[in-house]
Amino acid sequence: MKSQTLHYLDRAMEQLRDLGLVPEKSDEAPIVAVIEKIADINEGKALTIARTLSQASVFNDVVRNEVSQMNTAERYKQITDAFNSIRDDAKSMVEQLDDGKIDTFERIGNIWMKVTRGDISDRFEKIKKIYLDVAKDSDDQIEREIHILNAYKDFRGALKEAEVLAYEILQQAEAQWNIAKGKLEEASRAVESFQGDDLAQRARLELARDERLRELQDAEERYQIAKDLAENLVINYNTSEVIMARLMQTNAIKKRLYQQAVTFFGTNETVLTALSASFTGLFGLHESTQTLEAMKEGINKSLEDLGEIGDKVQEAAIKAGYGPTIRAESVKKLVDSVVNFQSRSAELIDEMRRLSEKNAKEIGESVEQGKARLSSLLTRAQALPENTAHTT
Repeated sequence: MKSQTLHYLDRAMEQLRDLGLVPEKSDEAPIVAVIEKIADINEGKALTIARTLSQASVFNDVVRNEVSQMNTAERYKQITDAFNSIRDDAKSMVEQLDDGKIDTFERIGNIWMKVTRGDISDRFEKIKKIYLDVAKDSDDQIEREIHILNAYKDFRGALKEAEVLAYEILQQAEAQWNIAKGKLEEASRAVESFQGDDLAQRARLELARDERLRELQDAEERYQIAKDLAENLVINYNTSEVIMARLMQTNAIKKRLYQQAVTFFGTNETVLTALSASFTGLFGLHESTQTLEAMKEGINKSLEDLGEIGDKVQEAAIKAGYGPTIRAESVKKLVDSVVNFQSRSAELIDEMRRLSEKNAKEIGESVEQGKARLSSLLTRAQALPENTAHTT
């Protein structure tokens, strides 16, 4: 039948397995090698203690990791910033109305506000989403802490049972230590009381004494291990009792805060919605007011510009409609140009005719001179061969 110690231990580890927190494989705890040195005193009890403390290392690693990861960060700052931005933008809107107009810088600021921070309704929706995320995480943390605390309660039962077994082993180790001390005293007296010249017998007695001394040293070491084990299990059990009590207090407070937060939001979500609608309506009213003012200003300036520009445009139209088309001075300039060109063209024709006759005459004379020179050259070329022969 399974011992009460293993019953507590298995139940604690089973709860951690249900959470998926137990690693598939873990290294053997160093304490196991130490406990093996006292296994010969009571093997069953020693193995039970070794298994309990070996699982303790795994259990404590899991608990430390899980508890250290249970936090809500600082998302509350995002909620604070969102509310602050809504109020700041509303105040800025009022300040813009103080001078009765919205300048270019203020218009750009309003556009930048919507781009960077979003509409008022979007920011209220963000606040709600952050709250729901924190509430969900808090609920998950509370449940996980409850599982770990329940598992730890069972595990502490296993530690207490291991403490009982350790003290039982300590009693046996102390008894063996006392027996070893008695045997050493007896062997020592045998050596001290030996009289005679038989050196071999004396050496045998001394060897027996040394063996009893070695046995005593081993028994004392096992006794000290058992003593350390039992005392540290007492310290472990009582210290962890106080520490886990604080964790239970923290868990209880966190549970109360979660319940209060859920109740607050559940009963005041309408308030949050009303705030969203009111601030959005306020900004909408601001926009409508400024739109109307912009239209008024635009129409008034347009009427003023129409009165100023219209006179000039209409005057120019009357001048165009009732004024002259082709100006007399323009026609006169054209007539003068035609007459001047006609007069000048007659002079140019006479001049070009004289130049043409002169050019033709000069060409004829040049041709005749060329022909004469060519004939002279040909005549001289025929006489050259005779002169050459005579000379030869």
